[in-house]
Amino acid sequence: MGSKKRWRTFRLFSVLSLLTATILIIVLFSFWLWIKILGPPPLSIPQSTLYYASDGSIIGESNSGEKRYWISLDEIPPHVSDAIISIEDRTFYSHHGFDLKRIAGAMAANVKAMGKVQGASTISQQYARNLFLTLDKTWSRKLLEAFYTIRLEVNYGKEEILEGYLNTISFGHGAYGIEAASQFYYGKSAKELTLAEASMLAGIPKGPGIYSPLISEEKAKSRQGLVLSAMEATGAISPEEAKVASREPLFFIGKHPHHQAEIAPYFYDTVKKELKDKVGLDDRSIALGGLRVYTALDVKQQDIAEKAISETISESTDIQAGFAAMDPETGYVTALVGGRNYKNSSFNRATQAVRQPGSTIKPLLYYTALEHGFTPSSILKSEPTTFRFSDGQSEYTPHNYNNQYANGEITMAQALALSDNVYAVKTHLFLGQDTLVDTIRKVGISTKMKKVPSLALGTSGVKPIELLNAYSIIANGGKKVEPVFIVRVEDFRGKVIYEAPKFNEQVLKPEFAFVLSHMMTGMFDKKLNGYATVTGASVINQMSREYAGKSGSTNSDSWMAGFTPKLASVVWTGYDKGKEITLTEDKLYAKNIWIRFMERALEGEDEKEHEFSPPAKVVAIPVDPVNGKIATNSCPVFRLTYFVRGTEPTEYCTDHLHDSQVEPAPSKKEKKKRWWQRIF
Repeated sequence: MGSKKRWRTFRLFSVLSLLTATILIIVLFSFWLWIKILGPPPLSIPQSTLYYASDGSIIGESNSGEKRYWISLDEIPPHVSDAIISIEDRTFYSHHGFDLKRIAGAMAANVKAMGKVQGASTISQQYARNLFLTLDKTWSRKLLEAFYTIRLEVNYGKEEILEGYLNTISFGHGAYGIEAASQFYYGKSAKELTLAEASMLAGIPKGPGIYSPLISEEKAKSRQGLVLSAMEATGAISPEEAKVASREPLFFIGKHPHHQAEIAPYFYDTVKKELKDKVGLDDRSIALGGLRVYTALDVKQQDIAEKAISETISESTDIQAGFAAMDPETGYVTALVGGRNYKNSSFNRATQAVRQPGSTIKPLLYYTALEHGFTPSSILKSEPTTFRFSDGQSEYTPHNYNNQYANGEITMAQALALSDNVYAVKTHLFLGQDTLVDTIRKVGISTKMKKVPSLALGTSGVKPIELLNAYSIIANGGKKVEPVFIVRVEDFRGKVIYEAPKFNEQVLKPEFAFVLSHMMTGMFDKKLNGYATVTGASVINQMSREYAGKSGSTNSDSWMAGFTPKLASVVWTGYDKGKEITLTEDKLYAKNIWIRFMERALEGEDEKEHEFSPPAKVVAIPVDPVNGKIATNSCPVFRLTYFVRGTEPTEYCTDHLHDSQVEPAPSKKEKKKRWWQRIF
């Protein structure tokens, strides 16, 4: 009977053991399955967002108080990883998140000492703590740490966990991660760390307040020795390498390399605004997302622009300035100044101020006229004129600057070079007041336009950045562009999350855009200056190459905008509250800032790259600038003028026959080249 009883007991025990093991396996499998269903935990952590100029230099950083820069494991030298693993977790590659042997040893040591004298956290556990948990010492926190450790081990490889740990661990002084630590302590990237430098850094996380070489170089040096000994024990380095590294002198910087932007603060503000409006990021993501924001800023051009403004505008005046420069082909905003002193006023006059553009709107009017049959030689009278309207509008009498008129006929090319207001209003009314508004919208100006006769003289406000965009479209032959401040945004792992859009739309006809561009060079024409005072006369002597441009002014605004095919810029100067500009010197600020910027920005550039190249549909004809007819040998002044093929003048100038006989038009059969063809 006894044997049967023992057998029944054995069978019961076996069944219970099997049942228990089965339940345990089911529980463990269910737990594993649950972990897999939950998926990998997110590895995003607060990191500093960095802002880059077009040359790759850092121009700004989110100011969170903690410096964190993610760097891939491939970029970290092996001796850095070896140093960390040797001193922190030698069995990292063999355990599954927990080192049971170390845990048992630590428990025994702590019981013996009646206190915590030894820890047993693995790299995986520490990474879980860095990512998800607070540092409080409660059992609930320890259980959660174990849970997150398992999730990390199940869903990520060892290389990914090690990379994350190296990028999140604290090295003291606000430096989190190996890259931030290397930059702070040594002023270099972690990619460049020597064995001696790496072993010094590896000893700091044990207690940054104790082992930082900036706090105690003696304790830091002693800790470095332990790290090197550990590396030697694990076979990561040889005894000779350890000896050499321990003797290598180290020099500490103790300074974080990046900070709030000192250069281009208005540009920096605009970029942060566009990260919200265009990229769709929130404030936290922008400040702590570890983003890499690549901007269009040209550091050289920005410095030139800031200096041109500061040296041109008198310190004794309250006149403000707004400036922007752009690559017409891409829309990249390469320089931006929103005011004379950011600390005194962060209001961005280049992107936010809406001011009357004056005559700088006229190129858009004359482009419209070209599309509707006008040519550079189209004639209208320039004389005091009062316009009366049958629809109940009040009378309107535009005036030229200083009430100077041609008192006779004037060509459109001459009207643009001299900025004749009467010609502009006549053209505007002839075309219809909706027509100019349509062109203004085509070139990206979105501010409200009043459909009135004076719109031709720039009485409806625009933002400087809008006017710059419009001029860039003219400069590039009529292709759509938009102001681009942010070229590309990457997350902390290098994944591109935003790229500036590219456009292929043709919004203006290239042949008319070129004819207009060439007409806009007339304001700087040295041959015409003196014969008829062009509006760019005051800066002609500062020019070393050909520019297209247009100035503009109202009682309270002064503008200058212009371009080469590769660079466009705009300047506005005036008082913030619209006070009248009275001094002649103050009225010249915009032109002088503009020419100084353009000349310095293009210094050393290949002139051929900035030359205006005519498209196939245009033809160059020498014309008398007064009457717009084909110039002859007897004309005292002529200007080579471009026309859309088929619209060029056919009549020769006969106004100077008393000097010499006009050269007759050659017959179709005549093979001899015309005189201007021989020259040009």
